[in-house]
Amino acid sequence: MAEVTALDHEDRGVTRIEGKTVFVDGALPGEQLRLRRTRRRRRHDEAVMVELLSASPARVEPRCAHFGTCGGCSMQHLAHAAQLAAKQQVVAEVLERIGGLRPLSWLPPLAGPIWSYRRRARLGCKFVDRKGRVLVGFRERGSPYIAELQGCDILAPPAGQLIAALATLIGALSIRRRVPQIEVAVADRATALVLRVLDAPTAADLEMLREFESKHALQLYLQPGGLETVTPLSPPAMPLTYELPGLPAGIAFQPTDFVQVNGALNRQMVGLATDLLAPETGDVALDLYCGLGNFSLPLARRVARVTGVEGDAGLVARARENAARNGITNAGFHAADLAAENPDGSWARGRYDLVLLDPPRAGAREVLPLIAAAAPRRIVYVSCHAGTLARDAGILAQRHGYRLQAAGIMDMFPHTSHVESIALFEPAAGEGA
Repeated sequence: MAEVTALDHEDRGVTRIEGKTVFVDGALPGEQLRLRRTRRRRRHDEAVMVELLSASPARVEPRCAHFGTCGGCSMQHLAHAAQLAAKQQVVAEVLERIGGLRPLSWLPPLAGPIWSYRRRARLGCKFVDRKGRVLVGFRERGSPYIAELQGCDILAPPAGQLIAALATLIGALSIRRRVPQIEVAVADRATALVLRVLDAPTAADLEMLREFESKHALQLYLQPGGLETVTPLSPPAMPLTYELPGLPAGIAFQPTDFVQVNGALNRQMVGLATDLLAPETGDVALDLYCGLGNFSLPLARRVARVTGVEGDAGLVARARENAARNGITNAGFHAADLAAENPDGSWARGRYDLVLLDPPRAGAREVLPLIAAAAPRRIVYVSCHAGTLARDAGILAQRHGYRLQAAGIMDMFPHTSHVESIALFEPAAGEGA
């Protein structure tokens, strides 16, 4: 018998047997169980649960019939409030262990819808000989194989209800073995699916694709090569947009652009980040890794000027277009390599009252000296990776004289181990403005 004491960052139960750590798939803290080891390593073992002897009060029945096999979710068996607590614990532990920091205060967890929330996803697609048909879905948990799905409860409609129909469609094509991937982009008033096609569809294939597109009121795109080859099956395609408060025309995006996957949570996140910055009408703000203007454009309504910087020139062009569509004239956007040691451009030598950054998983280490030199009175850091947030927070505190004023989690991906977090930094006493 083993007793589970914690969850690891992959949502596995943690126990110790004869002094050695064992990670148990599907187990929750406080549970007693019998297990079977599936892999032995030098420092830890991996195991599966054979018999649950005593269940956690936070254990719930998973809603999805594919839970445990599909790798799209790993926490449906844990009550949502307990998921939030576990994610905050992960962020707190990583901040202290890597950054040597504790926030002066914890923000209330930011949460939105927990089902049918995911508007962007990349689905695998494969003709499986032994099954004699095409499978469409996420990868199996801990496996390179595609899970056999009939639907998905976390994908935004109508995408979640089209898994089986997509598998049937692709299976009927002459190029059924040459469609490895489908990208999903659900906008507020349109849904786009991008089919990666390694061979050109035949005339009969194109007819079936158009029939499917019309029947389900979708926009299909074909991608024979790189991102520059993505083209609508039936041009002109309806623009994809999502709404944000203060932006009457919303944010327009391409079907392969990065957008935050949870639309309702994104609206809350933009509001929270702006409130934490506490902007004043005369402020000058810098938004790094600005993408399409998700934070820049709402912030521009409350300050004198915003400068947005992004590494992808295509996103920069669309951010400028989004500013023009919404009548915003006090936001300027620049393309720059933010992973470079000394980013180029006059924007990099300016002083800013406020800085917001939303970097990729690799974090923002290279731009931290630039941020510190700008001497902002407030920095808001939105993070998709707790480890790099903790590293960068430590650098801001130890090298640049900023304190971690507040931190919190944002449940961008309910039922998964992914943790989105937000942190507020201010100059330490006697430092900065």
